[in-house]
Amino acid sequence: MSTANDCNTPITRRVRAYFAPVDRVSGTPTLFDPAQTGRFDLDAPPAPWRDLGWCLNFRRSDADGITAVRSGPQAMVTSQLRSAPDATLALEFATWGKLQLALSSGSQQMNLLPPATGSATVPSGGDATAAVALDPSSTAAALVVGPTLATAFHVGDLVVVDADYAAQTGFLGTGVSGGYVRTAADVRGIDYIRRISLNVARIASITGGTLTLDRPLPAGVPAPGMKLSRVTGFVDREGSAFFQEWSALFVLDGELGDRILFHYPRLETMHGPREAASTLSAPLQQMRLDAAFRALPVTDPADGETVLCFRTYLPA
Repeated sequence: MSTANDCNTPITRRVRAYFAPVDRVSGTPTLFDPAQTGRFDLDAPPAPWRDLGWCLNFRRSDADGITAVRSGPQAMVTSQLRSAPDATLALEFATWGKLQLALSSGSQQMNLLPPATGSATVPSGGDATAAVALDPSSTAAALVVGPTLATAFHVGDLVVVDADYAAQTGFLGTGVSGGYVRTAADVRGIDYIRRISLNVARIASITGGTLTLDRPLPAGVPAPGMKLSRVTGFVDREGSAFFQEWSALFVLDGELGDRILFHYPRLETMHGPREAASTLSAPLQQMRLDAAFRALPVTDPADGETVLCFRTYLPA
């Protein structure tokens, strides 16, 4: 006879990954409440969580130091205390995309923009063609540029929407911080924020002067003055100083209807760009993105405890 203390032995197939932004200026993460939305449809996560697809070789590590406190003539253990808590996580993304590349790179994940005629050769992309101004009627999923400018785009194109660079410093990028600028003099070009922005989507259809996206922009409705550029690819730079930081949620659906969730409010990338290869049929190899993260602490408002990860089990 089954009781509340006698639940299923979880049997799962794969791990689904979801990420959401951390406000880098204030250090405020995106929190997940399993009591409210723990049973969400895996194909429709609650906003602002973004689906990054399935991941492989999911490995959690807890390196907390638990120290015994001893007292008395025989140095008996009388209690324990936790010291130097440290939690890490490693996985491989099964698919390559803008967000998967950004999270696994450990540095700015930059957009390659179409080069202007005669632009200098630069490893992260030379000066770009002029960005396109957006009509104020644009929404997060429909970018209005007018019939003439719309001819420069095609269905399937990737596009980025963000502000011009105008000597801003600090964390930059709309919705999600894509980079950090210490000195404005170090930055080249008006398109720098669009180069590092994660506010990227794909064009699903073009009607008249409106570009309809396959999903809403991560940052929502474009702010006044933002512009649009086509994205031809992505480039990251091993050895740069910027660390990606995100809130993360990993879901393991049980075959018997139960569910395991791991919520890391703050994860920072632990290493630079790495790949993992597996042989499909020689000489073909499948390349996956090898990612590793370290958990940073948050305070649980329930009782003020400092926490690195929340593990939830939802019985069938």
